[in-house]
Amino acid sequence: MAEEAILGFLQNNDEIAHSGYFAAEHNLDHEEVKNVIKSLQAFRYIEAKVLKREFFDLTDEGKKYAAEGSPEFHFFSAVPEEGTISMDDLQRMLDPFVFDVGSKQAPKKKWVAMGQQVSRTVQHVEDKVKEMLLQIQQGLELDQETLKSLKYRKLIILTEKWSGYSEVKKGPNYAPKRRSLATDLTRENLQNWQELDFKEYNVNAKGQPVDSGHLHPLLKVRKQFKDIFCQMGFEEMPTNNFVESSFWNFDALFQPQQHPARDSHDTFFLKAPWTTRELPEDYVARVKQVHESGGYGSRGYNCEWKREEANKNLLRTHTTAVSSRMLYALAKGPFTPKKYFSIDRVFRNEAVDKTHLAEFHQIEGVVCDRGLTLGDLIGVLQEFFSRLGMSNLRFKPAYNPYTEPSMEIFSYHAGLEKWVEIGNSGMFRPEMLQPMGLPEDVRVIAWGLSLERPTMILYKCDNIRELFGHKVDLKKVKENPICRIGIESA
Repeated sequence: MAEEAILGFLQNNDEIAHSGYFAAEHNLDHEEVKNVIKSLQAFRYIEAKVLKREFFDLTDEGKKYAAEGSPEFHFFSAVPEEGTISMDDLQRMLDPFVFDVGSKQAPKKKWVAMGQQVSRTVQHVEDKVKEMLLQIQQGLELDQETLKSLKYRKLIILTEKWSGYSEVKKGPNYAPKRRSLATDLTRENLQNWQELDFKEYNVNAKGQPVDSGHLHPLLKVRKQFKDIFCQMGFEEMPTNNFVESSFWNFDALFQPQQHPARDSHDTFFLKAPWTTRELPEDYVARVKQVHESGGYGSRGYNCEWKREEANKNLLRTHTTAVSSRMLYALAKGPFTPKKYFSIDRVFRNEAVDKTHLAEFHQIEGVVCDRGLTLGDLIGVLQEFFSRLGMSNLRFKPAYNPYTEPSMEIFSYHAGLEKWVEIGNSGMFRPEMLQPMGLPEDVRVIAWGLSLERPTMILYKCDNIRELFGHKVDLKKVKENPICRIGIESA
């Protein structure tokens, strides 16, 4: 009915000026009229312009201003035309609310000069606020800037949003009655194509997006790191056991049993099974000896080493626990130089904030060979990080229980214009390597960094909880760009 009315009206008239008035005059539902106009416009039967309007009512404060005038106008009126008046006198003369609002708005509009004494800067003003509020009461339209200022002062409230069409005219395909269009390319339609009108096809329109799996940003960056390690000839270590014994996680690394990291407020210990089933007894005896009384040029820690502490199970705090197992296995046979790496999850009992989680990923590289020196470590680090696009490095001495010497690694960040810590490194101590059974001239260099920090930098994420955990936005996972870091090959 609405379609017939619109097409029939345009047959004898130039345009429909306002869809709302047209609906009222023809006793039609305006929503139906809008839908018909939108449909006819899509098929180019008609052309139309969209109309949008908002309707407002005055708040109680706005009604008061409309009736009595704005506080700033009353404040201005209380200031004498000549001379000055003190703030105290004004405060006694005016209502507290009028004084409070007026003393802020009148100077902002440059009507008065404020200080201990108040004077006029202009002789006459118009109460625009009152005028605008009266116009709204009369149903008149105001510009957006004016409405914004009145809404900011909470003098008006939105009551209705209206939309419609204006200047509805005949389009290039106008006809008094809509033609039935063929929408399918069937055999019958193609045989009778000369007698049919086909719906226009947009051959450039995209089809429905195919829903598929998407790689998480961490997985993309992890793949890049793995490729770099493989290009440098490294072999990946098995890191599939999240649960580790304290022995492999701490004791085998020559980390004292009194170390703060072994407290429950830093490490997650298991309740069941709370102890490990078996350990290599001959190796345990050598580790116990070097902890209690030293050896291999070391004095040890000169304190009792308890087997029950070493037996405790925990969620591994670093992937170096895997490195200790791999080096021990390497020591069992004829020595062969090795280059290992691992990228996997570790766990720390830390307070969760925008840069820390209780679980994160650690990247670790280990090189084992005869006669390695600190210079070899620095050279390998320069090669590794240059492949990440970080060729400007600095090293700072540091302390780790199981490496000596130890170094923190810094890279210059051009965007931040400062040096940023990117990892830690060192040479494993003889007290760790010799009890395993490795030859005396074998040295092991190692370094590590987190996976999350470079990923946050690459994907411009400032809160780690948006990258890893239950607060991850799945839309970002689907739309994140390809990760390309450093160079592809040497």
